[in-house]
Amino acid sequence: MEPLALYIHWPFCLAKCPYCDFNSHVRARIDQARFAACLRAELAWEAARLGRRPLVSIFFGGGTPSLMDPATVAALIADARRLFAPVAEPEITLEANPTSVEAGRLAGFRDAGVNRLSLGVQALDDVSLAALGRKHSAPEAIVALETARALFPRFSFDLITARPGQTLAAWRAELRRALALAADHLSLYQLTIEPGTGFEALHRTGRLVLPDDDTAAALYDATGEEAARFGLLAYEVSNYARPGSESRHNLQYWRYGDYAGIGPGAHGRVTLGDNLLATRRHRAPEPWAELVEHHGHGSSEDAPLAPPDRAREALLMGLRLSEGIDAARFAQRTGIGLDAALDPGTLARALEEGYLVRDAAALRATPDGRKRLDALLAALVL
Repeated sequence: MEPLALYIHWPFCLAKCPYCDFNSHVRARIDQARFAACLRAELAWEAARLGRRPLVSIFFGGGTPSLMDPATVAALIADARRLFAPVAEPEITLEANPTSVEAGRLAGFRDAGVNRLSLGVQALDDVSLAALGRKHSAPEAIVALETARALFPRFSFDLITARPGQTLAAWRAELRRALALAADHLSLYQLTIEPGTGFEALHRTGRLVLPDDDTAAALYDATGEEAARFGLLAYEVSNYARPGSESRHNLQYWRYGDYAGIGPGAHGRVTLGDNLLATRRHRAPEPWAELVEHHGHGSSEDAPLAPPDRAREALLMGLRLSEGIDAARFAQRTGIGLDAALDPGTLARALEEGYLVRDAAALRATPDGRKRLDALLAALVL
């Protein structure tokens, strides 16, 4: 049976960050008991149709899942272990923000069964944190990182680069401070302007200006250089880890494996019989809960993917990885040979210009190719 990763979405946040386009919602009051019961019910419904798949990972994302009661996290982990067939040590990750309130709950999440923490630090100076709409300070972030190091065998944290006014020297200095606090994994994302966000309106009217392409490229290069000095290597476009410490859950996505999505707005890709299904849950939390209470699930989409769609998704995900795409696995998963899914002219030019490397076993983007990946994929993928 195809191994499975499980994603559980908690949709609530204390505030909406101006750069965020995730399915997150601010509520004055959250009915914890209701949403816990609905998540458990939807998990049971999904497991009933998937069977006892080998379970490689669980990821609590959001929103802000550290606003969940630790007892809810413990119940969902226990349910997943009972309903599926977990590997010997499944990776169980929970996202948290480094506010003092949430940091005080971390021991409860560890006791619930979480063995990997992902902290949304985003910056290590208070001016940048305020500009990004974050609710924690730089000292709070450092305390949370130290707490995470003491409590969890593995932890990661996020930083955002290419922020307005950011210079190469300032980013190198900030990154060195961050890497000195890191354990085995960092996610370092370039700030992008997403439709419908607060930053999109500011950017459209010229009140928010991002670094130009040359500066953004220099910041990206510096990120890899500084991470490598601390032994963390780029295994994906935005993710760096010590060898063997890569996020197993995210690798399941990028390698185009099966993953089940539970909770409001969650997406999934699950194999049922000969079909690979694209699944999606209703986005709005309260209507999703009503659907679950009436039907056992909040599905808004459950559609088989045709081979060309599978191939397109597998390429868009897999070329983000430094290891690239395994040709045999690609054909088995999509029903299409790797070369048949690529524009031959674009492929030839990308190979000649050193943006891609192709051998009998795999197709990989080079470091220069990964810097141009969005433009490259737009032309390469049929």
